[in-house]
Amino acid sequence: MKKIISKIEKLVVPSTSLEKAKQETAELAFNLVKNEIKKFSEVIGIEFGGSYAKGTWLKQDADVDIFVRFKKSVSDDRFEKISRKIGFESLKKYSPYVRYSEHPYVEAKIKNTKINVVPFFDVKSGQWKSSADRSPFHTKFMKKSLTDKMKNEVRILKTFLKANEIYGAEIAKQGFSGYVSEVLILHYGSFENVIKSISKIKENQNIGNAKKKFDTSIVIMDPIDNNRNLAAAISDENIGKFILTARAFKEKAKLEFFKKRSIRISKKHWENLLVVKFNFKKRSPDIIWGQIKRASTSLSTQLELGGFRVLRSNSFTDQENDAYLFFFLESMKISPTYIKNGPEFFREEDSKSFVSKNIKNSELMWIGKNKKIISLEKRTFPDASKFLTNFLKNNLKTGIPNGIQSDLERGFVISVGSKNLSKSIKEAANKLISTDATILYFN
Repeated sequence: MKKIISKIEKLVVPSTSLEKAKQETAELAFNLVKNEIKKFSEVIGIEFGGSYAKGTWLKQDADVDIFVRFKKSVSDDRFEKISRKIGFESLKKYSPYVRYSEHPYVEAKIKNTKINVVPFFDVKSGQWKSSADRSPFHTKFMKKSLTDKMKNEVRILKTFLKANEIYGAEIAKQGFSGYVSEVLILHYGSFENVIKSISKIKENQNIGNAKKKFDTSIVIMDPIDNNRNLAAAISDENIGKFILTARAFKEKAKLEFFKKRSIRISKKHWENLLVVKFNFKKRSPDIIWGQIKRASTSLSTQLELGGFRVLRSNSFTDQENDAYLFFFLESMKISPTYIKNGPEFFREEDSKSFVSKNIKNSELMWIGKNKKIISLEKRTFPDASKFLTNFLKNNLKTGIPNGIQSDLERGFVISVGSKNLSKSIKEAANKLISTDATILYFN
């Protein structure tokens, strides 16, 4: 394992020339923002944050975060309005645009480097007004705590997570963030120790000092906020992938673990893939991703209630116009009839009521061996496509996020399999009907 880690370290540490180029770009952006904040008395300073400030950035995609410090007395409206002005004016030569987290922030690209201008409130630790308020404390803590060797270990861990597609805090990914990577290296000391520890981690185990119980698969405490469980934002699927991949790497360390793997597609299952496509009015990526993930979960429940077995579900959006909901079903068509269990015959009023309500529409009715009155009912929609079409036309307010109800009301298309799907959408759908690449490490 040590030999492989040593090889990867040489690949992930930026060269002196690349560090110099990144520094020049960062300082250019910093000075542009610094000149702009002078116009606003509400702003009391700026500073670098994120992986660039902490020296844990990856050479292939290092963003530069510039944090703008606001007086804590500033209203939320003013906070957002001024931060947008600062971002757009300072980066106007570089086609800036708005991104969204809890509050909007401005992003632009200078020499292939994303520059993020992020506002935060000048508050004491623990007195957070926005989620970004913790970031300067994270930066200060990690700069003080991580050794140069540890910073490179963070880079190795990030590369490992990215290759296995479990890196990224955005809602679309729900993976391990850069900060979580730093916390893990700081806690365990090295990438090798992280692998060994994660490979044998127990359910609900604490990483760090938790002062209360958290109901998540694992618990990763934020060192500067003992009320914050960083693992709450990570999906169980990604936690599982990390654990399995760590076990596989510990058993047989190879360079392949740091390279993206192609998935094994099972073409015979396309016929069991139900797809809902609709257009949406443009909104921030985090918002639309959150909405379609919730819609996918809700519609999976409705399909199950309708008698269909949903094996897996997922969602995808191009973040511009189109959104897709995918449902991998055991079968597209189910029995045209189903059993409805009534009350036991000893319950006089209940049994009388059940019979009177169901006798007209019942195919058959009898007394079962379980002492219950049983009715054989006819399904209205034994076909999944027709069932979901009817539901979306008539029951949109049942569990569908408010934000996309109006999008679906304007129209949607339901299809089965790969029919009419573009190459990029097929790639997204493929993951639902393929063996997880993580599992293939054990092959």
